[in-house]
Amino acid sequence: MTTTIWVNEQIDSSGIIHACIATCNETHAKDCHESFEENLTDVQRAWGWVARLRKVHSWDDVPVNALKLN
Repeated sequence: MTTTIWVNEQIDSSGIIHACIATCNETHAKDCHESFEENLTDVQRAWGWVARLRKVHSWDDVPVNALKLN
């Protein structure tokens, strides 16, 4: 059985992750992503910050600094 883990990240233009939440619940992940998107300021967007939602299949692929919700 393959586990799907949803990883939400707010990343600056140099690739540094400033916020990261990981969960196996798709609904929570999509809600979190929407919140991450909405909370980026115009200045952050102008500087190249992005909110990214991605799927991985192992907790080993989740950044160590992530808040892990299960």
